[in-house]
Amino acid sequence: MNQRQMAVKDMILQGNTYLGIEFGSTRIKAVLIDEEHNPVASGSHEWENRYENNLWTYSLEDIFQGLQDSYQKMSEDVKKQYGVEIVRVKGIGFSAMMHGYMAFDKNGNLLVPFRTWRNSNTKKASEILTEYFDFHIPERWSIAHLYQAVLNQEDHVNKIAFITTLAGFIHWKLTGEKVIGIGDASGMFPIDSDLKDYDRELIDRFDQLLADKAYHWKLKEILPKVLTAGQEAGRLTQEGAKLLDPSGKLQAGIPFCPPEGDAGTGMTATNSVAVRTGNVSAGTSVFAMIVLEKALKKLHPEIDMVTTPFGEPVAMVHANNCTSDLNAWVNLFREFAEGCGFSIDNNTLYTTLFKKALEGDADCGNLLSYCYLSGENITGCQEGRPLFVRTPDSRFNLANFMRTHLYTSLGALKIGMDILLKEEGVCIDQVFGHGGFFKTQGVGQRIMAAAMNASVSVMETAGEGGAWGIALLAAYMDRKEETESLSEYLSEKVFKGQAGSCIKPDPEDVEGFETFIQRYKDGLAIENAAIERFK
Repeated sequence: MNQRQMAVKDMILQGNTYLGIEFGSTRIKAVLIDEEHNPVASGSHEWENRYENNLWTYSLEDIFQGLQDSYQKMSEDVKKQYGVEIVRVKGIGFSAMMHGYMAFDKNGNLLVPFRTWRNSNTKKASEILTEYFDFHIPERWSIAHLYQAVLNQEDHVNKIAFITTLAGFIHWKLTGEKVIGIGDASGMFPIDSDLKDYDRELIDRFDQLLADKAYHWKLKEILPKVLTAGQEAGRLTQEGAKLLDPSGKLQAGIPFCPPEGDAGTGMTATNSVAVRTGNVSAGTSVFAMIVLEKALKKLHPEIDMVTTPFGEPVAMVHANNCTSDLNAWVNLFREFAEGCGFSIDNNTLYTTLFKKALEGDADCGNLLSYCYLSGENITGCQEGRPLFVRTPDSRFNLANFMRTHLYTSLGALKIGMDILLKEEGVCIDQVFGHGGFFKTQGVGQRIMAAAMNASVSVMETAGEGGAWGIALLAAYMDRKEETESLSEYLSEKVFKGQAGSCIKPDPEDVEGFETFIQRYKDGLAIENAAIERFK
């Protein structure tokens, strides 16, 4: 064991580490970090959402099995590297994909299966609330799910005692506290950034909207309490310790930071919580977060208003679909290779195909595809129909084919970002990218730079993603100075001197993407026809 490992071993034995666990769409990841914020061990669990009764969901069994497996694998990594067991840590944080709907009765029973952010069955509620509030309420927001259940006259609504997000649910089960980080809360209901709480006027207006229903609850009573980064959000209970670590080694009493959404942890993990900074998380879904210096001129249905984990206003462009269809095509090439007798690892496969895309025409050779496995609110598509389209004279080759699938992964995102950058004149000093789209060095960055016409950076630690981000928030809760903001803490204590790569937009790529996105918009009628005709 070298000197560095010995130092980390001592930190683990002394309990001077921090644990972050994030529930992503396809992977649950646990990351342990040391006192210098460096990842020292990790473990992950693969999972998939289910499409049941026309809704995307994960079962409670899926959630708890993934929680325990990711923690166990991280613990095994600790044992393998340092020869010790985890007994305690200085702080824990949980994060998860934002939005969705988990509703519970007074006894803590889940009333209906977890409805994830991916569902687009709340269009009517979204439209009514957006007009009623004069504030954009996206289809995936928790309040849209709740109001759609009201509109559908679902029996469970009058039994509700508590609603929360996935991160809020896990935090509740481990600490007993019904709280939520302000960033995750901003994906449930509009936030007043001055008050650092739900918008009181809109809370009252929602209750007025439901006045004739005679429900036994008021909205504020069933929402989790809002907390900001740096506050303690509860401590690990004995029951929670057993739930997280069935082996019984982990001690109770460990403090928790507020549970956050994947948007907030993405901002944290990329040091983009300051004004005029932004980050793009690109994986199963894709979203861009830009911290604003002033309010937008008007409401845009394509733009969500959320917050940083500290409560500053953020413009968010979120697209439900990104790399899932791209991954499916890559796996098709894997099948072909294996059919020819070749064994090929993931890294080689993706690197080969992604780099090939850079050889393609800047406008993709007049090819077109849509990566919609699920509905896409930005383009008004209620369901998903993955499509690939070309004309007889399109320049159909592997390079253009792969470039098309990279471009279309960002198609809906670009439509939303063009509103911010071209219509609203939002200024961005730095954009940081993270997620699977950026794993092949230089490729995802170059495509994203073309889509946004802005420089895109990827930090060396970006691969750790949101699990690292929520671990950083746990460390900030424990180690911050009295008046130290989250932005100051990240800049001075986490990211100072850290290396990364930056790619500026290539003018030819930018022009090519503009040509592609016009083709993409013009072709949406094809996608809608497929939704209508291909059931």
